[in-house]
Amino acid sequence: MIIEAQAPTRIDLAGGTVDIWPLYLFHEHAQTINFAIDQYARCRVETRDDGKFSFESLDRETKVELDSYAALRDEPELPLVSKLVYFFLKAAPETGLNITTDCRAPGGAGLAGSSTLNIALCGALNKLTGERFKLEQIPFIAANVESQVLGVPAGFQDYFPATYGAVSRVKLQIEGVTREELKTDLDELESRVALCYTHAPRNSGINNWEMFKTHIDGDKLIFQRFEQIRDTALKMADALAANAFDQIGAIFAEEWASRRELVPGITTEFIDELVKLSKQHGAEAAKVCGAGGGGCVAFYCEAGRKAEVEQALAGAGGQIIPFRIAREGLQLKVS
Repeated sequence: MIIEAQAPTRIDLAGGTVDIWPLYLFHEHAQTINFAIDQYARCRVETRDDGKFSFESLDRETKVELDSYAALRDEPELPLVSKLVYFFLKAAPETGLNITTDCRAPGGAGLAGSSTLNIALCGALNKLTGERFKLEQIPFIAANVESQVLGVPAGFQDYFPATYGAVSRVKLQIEGVTREELKTDLDELESRVALCYTHAPRNSGINNWEMFKTHIDGDKLIFQRFEQIRDTALKMADALAANAFDQIGAIFAEEWASRRELVPGITTEFIDELVKLSKQHGAEAAKVCGAGGGGCVAFYCEAGRKAEVEQALAGAGGQIIPFRIAREGLQLKVS
């Protein structure tokens, strides 16, 4: 059997970092807003009958060969792939697999490439093992396994655009984490957001974990800034639902200001130069994607000026990533 899966990465608009358990429990009405884009993570899973495993990551140029199911648990080179296979094949440990993975998004771009690949793999492996889990369970399995790999808690927001596509409002509540599609004019949203890679991978040490610890330790200033981020997400959701696109630039700028207060190292000199330049050519605001310190920057543009912004950014050395909003999430093909 061969199963191929793909899932879309995402651009986060507002509310990130608050999605880490249990931080959202301390901020009433916590939510994150993001949308899926057609920079896909893909995997191909093929069964083999000798009980052995071969994993190859095309984008990371890494290959792993394992002789047994037991060897999966602590495999260090491609730990996400290995731990997912270890989890899903518990009921059939004698099954061997060839798995190939790839992600179109640049490494360290801040577009949730690893979480998206996680969803694609979860979907394929769940299909392979008889669909024991419902689709709505997949984001939580993905988050738990990724937390095992990272050694720290993973946030929830990145798994939902990969699973469902379109625009997601991820609500983080006492009774649980839920996703609802946020209805808005997708063509207009596409026409207002430019995406630029800075050629430097984001600094993963910017430090959701450090913020997490500081928050848990009761830092009042950190708490206040998380409240600001929550409020910005609420405003963003309302503006998108109302198709109030001329209001979104100011909200985008507010999100970026809150992020910079929360983590001054989230930006770089090159990012600051790109933001300044973009505003001279029709951008209203910008923010880094994901953890920052490099990676991708999203620019919110005045109506009709996205192409001008992209041209200016490319001329300054940025790498423009063309995208469409992915209307679908996880997709599977069985042969």
